[in-house]
Amino acid sequence: MVRCCQVTYLNPRLCSIFLLVLLWGGSAQARSFQGVVTHISDGDTLWVRPVSGGEPRKVRFQGIDAPEICQDFGPQSRDALAARLLHQSVLVGTRARDSYGRVLGRVTLGGEDIGAWMVLKGYAWSYHYRRSAGPYASEETRARQSRRGLFAVGQPELPRDFRQRHGTCHAMRR
Repeated sequence: MVRCCQVTYLNPRLCSIFLLVLLWGGSAQARSFQGVVTHISDGDTLWVRPVSGGEPRKVRFQGIDAPEICQDFGPQSRDALAARLLHQSVLVGTRARDSYGRVLGRVTLGGEDIGAWMVLKGYAWSYHYRRSAGPYASEETRARQSRRGLFAVGQPELPRDFRQRHGTCHAMRR
C-alpha cells in the first residue's frame, strides 16, 4: 500500500479506490484530444490536427468497418464521411493503436458518435469480431431493415472478405 494512505490514516480499501479513480481520471484525459479533420482517407480512417498543435494524427474508427476505397460503395462511404466531418472540430477518444500505427478511437461531433452515424446511414458495418456483433449492431440492424446505403442491394461483401480475395486497394494498383 502507498505510504500516503498510512500517514493520513485512511482506510486502506478507500485509499486504493481513491488512487484508482485518480489514475483512471488522469489517463482518460490523456486518451482524448480535440482537433480539426484535415483529410478523409476512406469511410473509417481520417486525419485530425490537434488544437494543441502538432502534425495531424491518423485515426481509425474503432467499432466500424467501412468498404475499401476500391470496393463497391467505398467512394460513397468516404464521401459521406468527408461531407460530414472535413474541416470540422471533433473530439477523438483514443483506445489504442492498430498494427499499422493508427490511433484507434471514437470520433464525436457535437456529442454525436460518428461511428454510430456511419453505420446507421449504411456507410459501414458494425465491426464483427468472433461471435460479437460489434458495438453498433443495433444501428446496423436498422440500416439493413431500412435498406440504407450499402445495404440497399443484396448482401454486400465485408471488407475483410474483400481484402482476403483481392488484397488491399494499394496492392491492386500495382
